[in-house]
Amino acid sequence: MSSGISVEAPASTSARHSLVPLGVMFLFVGLSVAVVGPFLALFLSTEVRAAPALVGAFLVAGPLASMVSSSILGRLSDRRPLRRRLLLTAALAGCAGMTATAFIREYWILLVLTTTLTALSGSLFPQSFAYAREVLAQRGSTRAAMATSTLRMMFSIAWVAGPPIAALLLQAGGFRVLYLTAAAMYAIAAAVVLLRLEEVSPPAHVERPPARRAGPVVWCTLAAIAVMQAASTLNVQAMSLYLGHVLHAEVRDAGLTLGLCAALEIPLMLGFGALSARYPLHRLIVVGAALGVAYYALVSLATHSWQVAALQVLNASFIAAVHGLGISYVQELLPGEPGRAATLAANAFPVAALLSGPLLGLSAQLGYRYAYVCAAGLCLLGFLLLTGTAQRRTTNARATG
Repeated sequence: MSSGISVEAPASTSARHSLVPLGVMFLFVGLSVAVVGPFLALFLSTEVRAAPALVGAFLVAGPLASMVSSSILGRLSDRRPLRRRLLLTAALAGCAGMTATAFIREYWILLVLTTTLTALSGSLFPQSFAYAREVLAQRGSTRAAMATSTLRMMFSIAWVAGPPIAALLLQAGGFRVLYLTAAAMYAIAAAVVLLRLEEVSPPAHVERPPARRAGPVVWCTLAAIAVMQAASTLNVQAMSLYLGHVLHAEVRDAGLTLGLCAALEIPLMLGFGALSARYPLHRLIVVGAALGVAYYALVSLATHSWQVAALQVLNASFIAAVHGLGISYVQELLPGEPGRAATLAANAFPVAALLSGPLLGLSAQLGYRYAYVCAAGLCLLGFLLLTGTAQRRTTNARATG
């Protein structure tokens, strides 16, 4: 036993040290997304002066292109040892896309940018998770789940600082300064990849289990994750517009509110992670879905911005339960296929963005309060889908018994 510990500990330590630069890169990429994402709809409607329908089309085209790009690069990276080069290419593409957006105000040119350079930069997130797994496998470590959780934590930390920083940048220099700052963050990420990350090869000795058809429980779960993620995306996109146009608050209030939510997510993710050792993942996610319904319903009735800020406790709990445990739950439904399960769960996020775009455009016509009514309906649908899967799993378990 002592010999096993002496071999595993140095390998684990070496793996953790090798992932530190990756965590730094992930933090700066997360900051870039966090300063731009919450104010994209505001940028399109005020600076570009795009009609609500064109704003909705823009918010659909970007995630769709990112999903296609990430899928193609994912297949390519699994066949050849070039993941580091893909990370560098994606970071440089993000830098170029943000720099161009800082100066261009023509809608159709910006649409081309978001479906090419910005879409390519979106592959940084799945490629980062894949790089972390390969580094750990190469070092002989079994802490892949901890590495994934740590990277997700870095993203939450980025969202603590990102929206408030964005609000300050908008007040200081407008959207040009905002996008140039985002470009600088991508440039720092590219420098970290170039100077600190090493190329790794996928482990060739690992035997992959035979692929199985995903059953109705899996697909219902993925649909539930997608619609609830759509509610979260709609919340981020509509927050600045809702607080500004409906509750007559300042732009900085939106940034502070989103930053408060991200700050609350960090301890709540740890808390729900600890609860997952005592309670079934499905039960925790169902509770999270119920909290999401409550949050969006109450925000739709808010009359002051401080009420929306106070309700971020519910929102952070919803995110920590559903999005923090969602990938692990899908992996539980597909035992022996963690990579496939993670890919299926991750694909729910761009699908969610596709759903949220048209809903935001509809809310621009009817009033931004309806964005939160729609989000409450999406969470309710997710809650019902998850409840239905529980009944189906119980039936299947009895039949198997």
